[in-house]
Amino acid sequence: MPLGKKTLIIVAAIVIIAIIAAYYYFFILTKPAKILWASTQLCPTKERAFVEGELLPAFKEEKGIEVEFVPISYEDLATRMEAEMKAKKVTISVVAELHGGLDLFASKQYLEDLTKFGALSGRTFPEILEKYSKIHGIKAYIPWLTATYVMVVNKKAFQYLPEGLTEQDVIEGTDKWTYDALLEWAKKLQEETGSPKLGFPVAPKGLFHRFLHGYLYPSYTGAQVKNFASDDAVRMWNYLKELWQYVNPSSTTWDAMAEPLLKEEVWIAWDHTARIKDAIVQKPDQFVVVPVPRGPKGRGFILVVVGLAIPKNAPNKEAAWKLIEYLTRPEVQVKILEKVGFFPSTNEAVGKIPSGSLKIMATGVNKQVSSKDAILAMIPSLGPKGGEFCKAYREAFERIVIKGEDIRTVINEIGPKLLKLFEETGAPLPPPDSG
Repeated sequence: MPLGKKTLIIVAAIVIIAIIAAYYYFFILTKPAKILWASTQLCPTKERAFVEGELLPAFKEEKGIEVEFVPISYEDLATRMEAEMKAKKVTISVVAELHGGLDLFASKQYLEDLTKFGALSGRTFPEILEKYSKIHGIKAYIPWLTATYVMVVNKKAFQYLPEGLTEQDVIEGTDKWTYDALLEWAKKLQEETGSPKLGFPVAPKGLFHRFLHGYLYPSYTGAQVKNFASDDAVRMWNYLKELWQYVNPSSTTWDAMAEPLLKEEVWIAWDHTARIKDAIVQKPDQFVVVPVPRGPKGRGFILVVVGLAIPKNAPNKEAAWKLIEYLTRPEVQVKILEKVGFFPSTNEAVGKIPSGSLKIMATGVNKQVSSKDAILAMIPSLGPKGGEFCKAYREAFERIVIKGEDIRTVINEIGPKLLKLFEETGAPLPPPDSG
């Protein structure tokens, strides 16, 4: 009898041990990895709902990795990254941030060199994005999402192309699609249709200042700021004065160009992709989105780039890389475009977009970003002085083009004030000025 009790005790102990072992295996060892993804993008309520309700559940189902999505402001992300690095206790596994923020983190050696994880197969990033993601001696981030400003052309305008310029030149952004060609085209359109057909959003709430500092200045001077008062800048302003003869005078009243395009008040317009989208959506067969022209120094344009990075000493780095691989898949990038409007960073994603308005826009954006003569301009981060930066370019335009003041006098006066903004804030000059 005592032997029986002893046997029961041993059996019970074995059963208990087996239960504990099973629990440990199934609930501890096989528990899905969990990573924290901090992002300054996709933070608004609707965008966050898409991330948490559609994007991440599909990833968890495929990889068995749980992701906590943490929307965060630019300032709070910078503060948290610095605090975690100093404390040597990193909790963030993946960071989604604009190029400027990632550049700052890389300069402080907060980011892993992503070359150690190997190449991402099945996706080709435009050369300009590859270039800007390699900073401070490392591959700091993987380009993920983009936004930009482009030109929209009503197909009727192609009937009035100047000699030597073809429709294909404009759509493909060849060497022949220059600002001089735009001038000749605008002139011919006005002469043969009886009214100016080129337009810009020059009203106070319009984004014309972006065209000045991020498009014309880099294209003519090779920089946004440091060559503001150069001889090349004088040539640029002389060009703009000549072009303005053929710009619809209502441009000074337009905040956005979708409505003027739909009303056919203009046949060629420049604006942010979000502000011309309605025209493309309503009449996709009537319009084409094209790269901007090139200038003497190249094809300058603003690109808003969102990258994905892994902090140094981040937990679950392999799981973090799997999330980056998932988020940059062409089909996932297409879903993001359809749901929240950010454009893909890979050439393959453009090929997967269904025909229609988004395809028209994405094709034009991709051709602009992929152009061999691209000069990428980044919007500078000047905090509360950002408004003064924009105001400087608008003031120069108003005085030179609208009021006819002497070019050299105006730019010599405004140039030093512009540089002082960067000195006062300690901000680096924006690309292409800085590199």
